[in-house]
Amino acid sequence: MEVSVDRALCYGSAECAHRAPDVFAFEDGYGVVRPGGVRTAGDPRIREAVLEAAEKCPSQAIVLREQAAAPEQWGSPFASRPPEA
Repeated sequence: MEVSVDRALCYGSAECAHRAPDVFAFEDGYGVVRPGGVRTAGDPRIREAVLEAAEKCPSQAIVLREQAAAPEQWGSPFASRPPEA
């Protein structure tokens, strides 16, 4: 998951830093993603906190993007698309 804060939308409620302190910090009056915070979002507990922070952000400034799996994660280094279920 890619996590970012849109500074143009953020008005500094600090909800993100309160709900997911492993990922977000409050600096200069705005929410920011901590260095390395995106990597910690892989932990299910922290991921849930990030999702809650995005949902509860009063300015809707948290941007979440799911990362597509790389071809080598599909099971074959030669795969060109994900396997069908």
